[in-house]
Amino acid sequence: MIDPGLITSTSDVIIGLVVAVPVVIVGGGVALGVRLRRRAPKRQRATVTPEEAPPKGPPTPVGEVAEVAAPVEVAEVAEVAAPAEVAAPATYRGRMGKARGLLSGYLGSVRARAKIDASTWDDLEEALIRADVGVGATDALLDDLRSRVKAGEISGADGLIDALRADLVATLSTANASLAVPRSGSEQSGDDDSGNGRSVDVWLFVGVNGVGKTTTVGKVASRLSAQGTKVMLAAADTFRAAAAEQLEAWASRSHVDIVRGAEGGDPSSVVFDAVQRAESKGHGVVLADTAGRLHNKVNLVEELKKIRRVADRPPGQVVEVLLVLDATTGQNGLAQAKVFTDAVDVSGVVLTKLDGTAKGGIVVAIQRELGLPVKLVGLGEGVGDLVDFDAAAFVDALF
Repeated sequence: MIDPGLITSTSDVIIGLVVAVPVVIVGGGVALGVRLRRRAPKRQRATVTPEEAPPKGPPTPVGEVAEVAAPVEVAEVAEVAAPAEVAAPATYRGRMGKARGLLSGYLGSVRARAKIDASTWDDLEEALIRADVGVGATDALLDDLRSRVKAGEISGADGLIDALRADLVATLSTANASLAVPRSGSEQSGDDDSGNGRSVDVWLFVGVNGVGKTTTVGKVASRLSAQGTKVMLAAADTFRAAAAEQLEAWASRSHVDIVRGAEGGDPSSVVFDAVQRAESKGHGVVLADTAGRLHNKVNLVEELKKIRRVADRPPGQVVEVLLVLDATTGQNGLAQAKVFTDAVDVSGVVLTKLDGTAKGGIVVAIQRELGLPVKLVGLGEGVGDLVDFDAAAFVDALF
């Protein structure tokens, strides 16, 4: 039998547990809640306490950091730095590093000598020949300098180099080096100086394929259009595949009009149509791209002569015939040039890719051998990198 006293004792224990457990749970919950409430502020303060803050300077509230750390500084760098680099104007000194690098070694050797001797003349001769000044122009320049040194007009290496620089500037500075000034406004619909009723200026661009002729036409169109001249393009290179499409892209980019014909069609008829439309719409200038390679040289010459005759009929007047040459071809470009000067009365030269060659002296050879002024030079790929030729700036960049 079970002892009744034991039952009573056990019941008391059970009852005590039933009462005590909830109390403990509630008490524990209360205690836990108190501990949680006490710890919560510590976690918030932990982000700003001096022990947890960065070692430099006092802690800063998170809200203030968010305001200062927003990408304001990055935006300012993008706005200032990026456009400055893209919009930087082309300069001779900045773009003719290859040509200057070739001459610098020779000129340094000349300056290092205490007096002018035979080695001085050898260094100068080699420098000019390597820069593609040409044998004829080099001999003429050095012969003149030798006579002046002998006469006592020039003394010392520095004086000799300064004299060479001045001679080059004088050689390249020609009276007819400026481009024709396009007529605008009422002049575009009036008679020219001869009173023959002509109202449209025509610029012809000639040269072999691959020299950048079509690109040059597009850049000149952009330039004239930006100056307020109404320009009409004539895609007269009907023999090169995609030439008209390339020029049409330039017309769209420059916001100018264009006349094009069928592939393989008569180039002179394209120029004729362009002049007629320009006259009827009040355009002041027609820029005509021409073919650089036909079946043979005779065909090329005759076709260019025909284009020139057609373009020069009223209401058109040919005011510029620009020969486009690639500066990287050096003396080889002179042989090409003679073909075109025989075909048309070339008024000046556009020298492209001058920034990509050490043969900058070709400018001197063109002036001396062809008797043609360099009117425009290409110092890069951008539209604004086709600039007027400046003899002093060019020579300064070389030296």
